[in-house]
Amino acid sequence: MSDEVDDVASVFTEQIEHRFGMSIGTLKAAVAAAPDAHREATEVVRWHSLLTESQAAVERAEDDLLRALETQPGEVNDLTMDLAHQVNAAVSARDGRALVVRWLLDPDASGKQSRPTADWPVGRGRSTRRGPAVPTSPPARPATAPATGRGVLR
Repeated sequence: MSDEVDDVASVFTEQIEHRFGMSIGTLKAAVAAAPDAHREATEVVRWHSLLTESQAAVERAEDDLLRALETQPGEVNDLTMDLAHQVNAAVSARDGRALVVRWLLDPDASGKQSRPTADWPVGRGRSTRRGPAVPTSPPARPATAPATGRGVLR
């Protein structure tokens, strides 16, 4: 990765290009031509597009806020505060999408299915557990009433 990073999307663009061994434009064209050929590439391209849209929204919101701040002589007015909130919302959306792209690029990420091993019961349709997870019958009742008779209605 380069030392001068313009935005979050460019960092992930470089990672995607490295991961798939082709430019993002070539990868997008390949996915558009055969979206079912490589599910992982299709998902990465989809989320990368959402990420770049979000990055553009962040930049527009920041530009709008800067223009508003340049015209403020003193205290910030409500309109400028609304623009600041828009920047925060755009950054949150962008960062959420960046997390998804990062997760998609990480083959060892938490929650991803691992590949079956030789001792894993593939195709048998059952787990290794043979009994129920919790008891399925009610507890046994005592055979006799309490000896003291307390708590028994007559």
